[in-house]
Amino acid sequence: MRDRLVFMLLSLVSAAVAADTWGQFRGSNGSGVDTATGYPVEFSPIKNVVWKAAIPFGHSSPVIAGGKLFFTASEAGKLLTICLDAKTGLELWRREIKPANLAKIYKANDAASPTPVADRDGVVAFFPDFGLVAYGTDGKDRWMLPLGPFQNFYGMASSPILAGGKVILVADQSAKSFVIAVDRKSGKQIWKTERPTANIGWATPAVFTPSKGLAQLIVPGSTRVDVYSLATGELRWWMPVATAGSQGIPVMQGDRVLIAANGSGEPFMPSFESQLPILDKDKDGRLSAVEFAADKFMGDQFGAFDLDGDNYLTAKEWNEIRSMGVGEGGAFSIAADQAGGRIEPKSVVWRHKKNLPHIPAPLVYQNVFYLIRDGGIITTLNPLTGQVLKAGRNKEALGEYFASPVAADGKVYMASTEGKVTVLKAGGEWQVLATNDLAEDLYATPALSEGRVFVRTRGIIYCFGYHSR
Repeated sequence: MRDRLVFMLLSLVSAAVAADTWGQFRGSNGSGVDTATGYPVEFSPIKNVVWKAAIPFGHSSPVIAGGKLFFTASEAGKLLTICLDAKTGLELWRREIKPANLAKIYKANDAASPTPVADRDGVVAFFPDFGLVAYGTDGKDRWMLPLGPFQNFYGMASSPILAGGKVILVADQSAKSFVIAVDRKSGKQIWKTERPTANIGWATPAVFTPSKGLAQLIVPGSTRVDVYSLATGELRWWMPVATAGSQGIPVMQGDRVLIAANGSGEPFMPSFESQLPILDKDKDGRLSAVEFAADKFMGDQFGAFDLDGDNYLTAKEWNEIRSMGVGEGGAFSIAADQAGGRIEPKSVVWRHKKNLPHIPAPLVYQNVFYLIRDGGIITTLNPLTGQVLKAGRNKEALGEYFASPVAADGKVYMASTEGKVTVLKAGGEWQVLATNDLAEDLYATPALSEGRVFVRTRGIIYCFGYHSR
């Protein structure tokens, strides 16, 4: 009888843990990996659909905790947090915030881009036009923490995480970047650390716990990777890195931290001096918004260059943006258990500089490191050595990729913005098992839980799986 009781208690604990394994962006510590089995290979709007629900638009990814699915959206000037029953898709509640103003952001972003974070006590959402807001599992207010306004032409997208009883948020912007920790239960600030070297960025942090030592917060930035004490926010170590704006989330393998940073040795844009004769119509040595609009590649992104907000671009501003991403970038591995102070780029374990993703985070699954980039280019590496195992293209899904890859049950899921979800047979010599067309824009990263694949398109959340489970 006693053994049976122990078994039942262990089963309940295991079930509770399993139900909460996708409580943040990309699941447990942002790893993108789930341990359940029985995940589907083929699905569509009419195949292997357990349920589907019409929803308002938003870029944020769904998260699952305690049998509930949470996501955010924006509609008619309102910022929405919505809760569905994860088993049936029925809406349980929705809450709204109507901010005084919605910031104008670049067309590729959205007012509800950051993914919320959830546990069995409820959900915490970050809206760049408001700040942090927490609700209970019943949708009742827990606390609110206004933040901002933020200075990021392309909009904010870093997602909050839960760690050590704290909600952690990185807010990288054109000026006054910071990382903040607040108490999960009360929303009161525990610590806040300024990030003076960080420019615009959209990366979500991850927690690294050394084999010897206390938990650390890994935060990729636009010019360096910073590592802070999770308990105090104190800077522990950092390494220079070049990115055109940090993206994704770091991944861990043992005492290694693996990061993909889209940087290179060459500027991504021409010099100010070469463009001035072409664009400077009034010959005053600077560029107005109207003049800059004539640039065929970046003419709609004037606000990203006008760093001081005076409606003119100078050589200084141009060159500051031009320098982003120049230097030591790539996908790389750091032996983080021995790190301290400044880590020189040459000290990384390995570095790979080809087929780098623009937005999606990397993935480590079953001792293979995965990268997906626009054009359906899939690259696998040995995570210990950086050796390329395979590089190829899925010709059935050639579009852009905003969503990050996720994996479970020997399968890797990769979703393009065109709504095509590729399922790979996991392994260094990966194989395409299926390319599933959902026929609608797709920006969110899929969630995996208990053999179900939850996919958010422009106007629908699908739950895919085999009905016999």
